[in-house]
Amino acid sequence: LSALPGGGLNRVAAQLRMILRLIQAQTALGMRRQIFFASLGGFDTHDAQLEDHHDLLAELSNAIADFHNATAALNRDEEVTLFTASDFNRTYNSNGKGSDHAWGGHHFVVGGAVRGGHLYGRMPILENGGPDDTGSRGSWIPGISTDEMSATLARWFGVPESSLHMVLPNIHRFDHHNLGFMNL
Repeated sequence: LSALPGGGLNRVAAQLRMILRLIQAQTALGMRRQIFFASLGGFDTHDAQLEDHHDLLAELSNAIADFHNATAALNRDEEVTLFTASDFNRTYNSNGKGSDHAWGGHHFVVGGAVRGGHLYGRMPILENGGPDDTGSRGSWIPGISTDEMSATLARWFGVPESSLHMVLPNIHRFDHHNLGFMNL
């Protein structure tokens, strides 16, 4: 996964390589379902944002592409779904060298069971003071909750609709328990 000059792996690729090893050992370990967590920090930039985010997003993109290609090569891509999760975003307008903390980010889901090539939800109107701005310099009001995204993933993972409230106690506050981005 994501070999770098000198033969090393980038930070998130090294984590995904270990996850891939655990997926390969699933049968030997007697595991039916597994959930893994990998993280990549460094997005809390208030300055040098263009350079830092470019490098971070390239690192993430390369690692995820390699991971997905590896699951496909193992014939496991229908069984493996990778998704991003964060309640963090950046403001639309600059603070001079970067931007500040905000709300309403975008996420992606990758895997063989994903109904890809579509945007789910809607893009916000990117206008300071516009209908999707909280009034905080382009901090967008989310159109889809993390609970709705999580409910869709939980349903794919095998959680029945009747049990979603145990996993996501606030799901009753939202209209959509299945956003339609997974083949269930």
